[in-house]
Amino acid sequence: MPDSLLVAENLTKDYGSFRALDGLNLAIAPGEVFGLLGPNGSGKSTALRLMLGFLRPTLGRARIAGFDCWHQGVEARTQVAYLPGELRLYENMTGRRLVRFLAGLRGDTPGPKVDALAKRLDIDIDRPLTHMSSGMKRKIALLTVLIPDVPLIILDEPTNTLDPTMRDELLDQLRRAKARGQAVLFSSHVLQEVEAVCDRVGILRRGKLVHLHDIADLKDGREVRAKLIGPAPTTGPDGTALGPDAVTLDGHLSLTYRGPLPALLNWLGRQPLDDLRIEPLGLGPIYRMYHGENTDE
Repeated sequence: MPDSLLVAENLTKDYGSFRALDGLNLAIAPGEVFGLLGPNGSGKSTALRLMLGFLRPTLGRARIAGFDCWHQGVEARTQVAYLPGELRLYENMTGRRLVRFLAGLRGDTPGPKVDALAKRLDIDIDRPLTHMSSGMKRKIALLTVLIPDVPLIILDEPTNTLDPTMRDELLDQLRRAKARGQAVLFSSHVLQEVEAVCDRVGILRRGKLVHLHDIADLKDGREVRAKLIGPAPTTGPDGTALGPDAVTLDGHLSLTYRGPLPALLNWLGRQPLDDLRIEPLGLGPIYRMYHGENTDE
């Protein structure tokens, strides 16, 4: 990716004999939203911390806007707004004072965008953080990340403790960031939110990047589940032979289809159907290839 904003090359981290991240190669362009998927312990947080220069890589390197994330960590971090998975906030401050304090460290002065965004997030930024719930504190932290005009936003499990309405609002804010040309990298284990906002997704398993996928490809795919009351077909909607596991002995049909919808519906109309369910392909089947049923959908 010639115009990449963030580049990881063979990025590796060992803790003694344990390899937490193993040879990660990744490039993210300006205006791209990228999701890192995997259960706890898969290496998501380690990867983000290496890219922020908080950890020294055992092997390889990461660069943000051309700055080496370890050797030029300060310069690299000026390009980033970061939300950690576990918050440590200055709770003697109000939300507004915290926003101003963190902006001042960048040499910035928050403008009217602060109050407008606080209203969208439904938070009283003039309350002390000690009087706020964990969900409210998370929204204050999100405010500090969404305000800066930086090329890259990095979020570690950003929707933790957020209610469904605020999850949707955050995803909308990430779409707005993309429209402004900002890149977004975030880790998650919630497949639906990744599908909703990401351009690409990477799946980590035991520290290795085992799969990369363009979300746009999923929009043309469908999962078909049907109950047959007559002879099972031998070929699918595209004319190719159905695999031996497509139809069970009790007449349940299961297949993945990529192609025009009219062709699928025409084919299904010729089958002896008793029940039918068609769903978007989604990340679920791909994720389960690597992590079984260990997923939150």
